[in-house]
Amino acid sequence: MPKLAPEKPQTIINKLRRLGFEGPFGGGKHVFMRHPETNVKIPVPIHKGRDIPVGTLRAIIRQAGVSVEEWQSL
Repeated sequence: MPKLAPEKPQTIINKLRRLGFEGPFGGGKHVFMRHPETNVKIPVPIHKGRDIPVGTLRAIIRQAGVSVEEWQSL
């Protein structure tokens, strides 16, 4: 399995958009991305100056329903 590295929240939002998610909605410390067909909502933590840790990133990838390889190819 390929190694994941922490990513910036904006990078994650852009990748989720490429997967068909809309948003971000909400605000504050977490925003939400929503898929219009499946209604899956994925929270994306936004903490100024901090990357999203690997464990949280892995959970986001799992909720999006893609593999790590697909995620890294986006």
